[in-house]
Amino acid sequence: MATTERLHQLFVLNLVLQLFDGVATYYGLRLWGEGNPLVASLIPYYGLGLTLLLVKAKACGCLFLLRRLEGRPLVVESLAGIATVYACFSFLPWMTRFVSLLVA
Repeated sequence: MATTERLHQLFVLNLVLQLFDGVATYYGLRLWGEGNPLVASLIPYYGLGLTLLLVKAKACGCLFLLRRLEGRPLVVESLAGIATVYACFSFLPWMTRFVSLLVA
């Protein structure tokens, strides 16, 4: 039961990080450029809103598929790894930039 609860917590954490990344990118792109070259190359074709919606929907779909693999080896570890990567390369950089606006 503890593994199921941990899996669910990591799944929700990853969804929250995806939501944060999408909203931060939407508002932060006006001040700074997009760091992801794939997303940056799609924005001129589909627009900012639709591009972010499609990219985040794909990411959340992949998270949902991982969540459905409950009980399989390395699923919990994969979700923990994804959360760590998003925390380090999305959450912390965006928060640093937004806090710098408050300090300036």
